[in-house]
Amino acid sequence: MKSGIPIRRRAPGMRRRWAVGDTFAAYKPISLGVQKVTKAICFFTARYSVSGVPLAQLRLAKAFRERGYRVDFVFGYVPPGVDAPKSGGISIYDFGQPRAVNLLIPVTRFIRDTRPDVIFSAEDHLNAVVAFATYLSGSRAKLSVSSRVTPYEAYSNVPFSKRWVLKQLSRLLWQRADVLTCVSKDMVGQYRNVFGQTRHRTIYNVIVDDDLHRKKNESVDHPWFADTDVPLIVSAGRLAPEKRFADVIAAVKIINDSRFARLVILGDGPLREELQALIDRLELADRAQLLGFQSNPLKYFQKARLFVLASCVEGLPNVLVEAMACGCPVVSTNCPTGPREVLKDGEFGELVPVGSPQALARAILRALETKPKADKLQEAVRPFTTDEVVARHLAALGLA
Repeated sequence: MKSGIPIRRRAPGMRRRWAVGDTFAAYKPISLGVQKVTKAICFFTARYSVSGVPLAQLRLAKAFRERGYRVDFVFGYVPPGVDAPKSGGISIYDFGQPRAVNLLIPVTRFIRDTRPDVIFSAEDHLNAVVAFATYLSGSRAKLSVSSRVTPYEAYSNVPFSKRWVLKQLSRLLWQRADVLTCVSKDMVGQYRNVFGQTRHRTIYNVIVDDDLHRKKNESVDHPWFADTDVPLIVSAGRLAPEKRFADVIAAVKIINDSRFARLVILGDGPLREELQALIDRLELADRAQLLGFQSNPLKYFQKARLFVLASCVEGLPNVLVEAMACGCPVVSTNCPTGPREVLKDGEFGELVPVGSPQALARAILRALETKPKADKLQEAVRPFTTDEVVARHLAALGLA
């Protein structure tokens, strides 16, 4: 496998920042995987980052590569200074275009020249571009497009507004798609509210894979995680208002009126100083710590007694699945959308109202007094495993 091939910078007069894709002369790949198989799948994602949609799509691409498909992965844009992902046998390309609308011509050429059998696209703006590109290229590839944000934010009923135009284009171009997916059942319902009856179906992201099982077993260098006599609660996410970490800290204060327990919060963000001040004011410095951003939160989940999510809004909270996959029981607020779906109406973890540290504290105490059930946690995460997700995609595409 050849990897780490230099990205060619823009030459004078060229419109593209980086040249991409060796199937036509003007392009050069970021990295090439050695691929001898004949079945070809191409993934299109608008922008690279180390989390969110790009990470989820890379996990899915890796799963197909491991099953014998030739896989090309195209990013519309990789920000300067960001390291492109390792190929892992996948050919990875960057088209150097931060705006989806500017991807139509290069995507059309790429599809025409590489002739994939299956195309996956994610996020509605890019989905419209890719669907149109399949028409222009004459491609007969099976097309699966995935919607990742609530349609209430993406579309509008105000005539001739940008979001209204996108709604009309999407409705038209979705006719080309063989499969329309969302990553949660609640989001499918939202699309039906906005568009009427649609063909959208739920197929979850790959969350539980070999990398998760490897990373969760890494060691943790922190004394609280070695002290098994004191129950340790963990929470994680961006330190922002919608995550409501102040409620978790307040709940731990209530808990410590009746029993000794500790809390660590993983993540960084604009509320870090405010949350630290709250810990100090509640005199919890010996019982609550902010550990900042951690590149591998899974190893912390695996060694904690309980994971707590206190958000007021989510999409589909991958972190709940990750915690349970690491053997860590969970307690969550019943916020829109996702926790109720992931926890199956409370079967796999207690759900509490948003904004109530008292209810959160009571649920935490009940969870700490209950012996974890490994079989229940495994059942909860099964829909998010590699085999389950790939099987659902193949069935939806008629390739099972």
